[in-house]
Amino acid sequence: MFQMPEDLFEIVSVLREMGLLHDDHQFAIEKLGGGVSCDVYRVDVEGRSYCVKRALPKLRVAADWCAPVARSHTEVEWITLVSKLDPNLVAEILGEDRGRHLFVMKYYSPEHYPVWKSQLASGVVDVEFARQVGAALARIHAATAGRREVAAQFANDEQFYALRLEPYLLYAAERHADVAVRIRAISESIAGARIALMHGDFSPKNILCGPQGPMILDAETACYGDPAFDFAFCLNHLLLKCVWHREHRGRYLASFDALKDAYLARITWEDADVLAIRAAPLLAAFLLARVDGKSPVEYLADQNKEFVRQIALQFLHNSWLTLDGIAAHWRSRLEGG
Repeated sequence: MFQMPEDLFEIVSVLREMGLLHDDHQFAIEKLGGGVSCDVYRVDVEGRSYCVKRALPKLRVAADWCAPVARSHTEVEWITLVSKLDPNLVAEILGEDRGRHLFVMKYYSPEHYPVWKSQLASGVVDVEFARQVGAALARIHAATAGRREVAAQFANDEQFYALRLEPYLLYAAERHADVAVRIRAISESIAGARIALMHGDFSPKNILCGPQGPMILDAETACYGDPAFDFAFCLNHLLLKCVWHREHRGRYLASFDALKDAYLARITWEDADVLAIRAAPLLAAFLLARVDGKSPVEYLADQNKEFVRQIALQFLHNSWLTLDGIAAHWRSRLEGG
């Protein structure tokens, strides 16, 4: 007789408790790959498909990296808040079990909701979609800026430190003494900011290309802080894609400009130039962190990591960084200038 693995049995039990699965239902369940911070399952039940996400206490990376499992609830709260702004921007939540640190949402098939990262990797580089992403991010930041109740709800400083500041910025600082002071100053600035609600992992891997535009996933690192963090975090990935697939660098850089311009044009809570000034050195620090942090990007070969590392260090030694200057120098170096 087939005996279901314990983790799958628990998922089935949770769905039954939520009323999403009944004893007489036919169903199929599978564990999906690719999760670093969570276990993710797909469950097909009577013509419906669910996605179950459960937070892990220790992340699947080479370095020792633990994080509070309460981040699962943080993600549900972020999705719930943003859904009130625009339900098309987020997945539909179907249930939550806080005791087990998991939640259930509607499953969105890659045929109709491809992951933006996958599109970029395959050479499908839609510059207009990048513009929509920048506009959506600015919309979320504008809607949450200066709101004390949101700041209190997402006062997740401990989680944000464990999931972002320590493993990305501070870990990279430890490995590069010559720029450690600057990176730590950037980290302290982020840690002390209370401006708007950050997603915290605003990356192409967490954005679906939906029929209505961007759909944003994986907000477990959400915290009230500096919106420049999300902005620079996403721009960073577009620069890294240029190194991964240099044949598409022109479209990646056009997407960089489109996202940047759309976001900056919609800033209402502060001077856009001031935010851009904060974002530039943060972008440089992210470039370094994604090759020398606890979670380096998986797709760059060693020689490409060295390319990123050397330019990032050069940027961090520059006191007059601008976003346009970073993009122009990136283009020049990629073209052999």
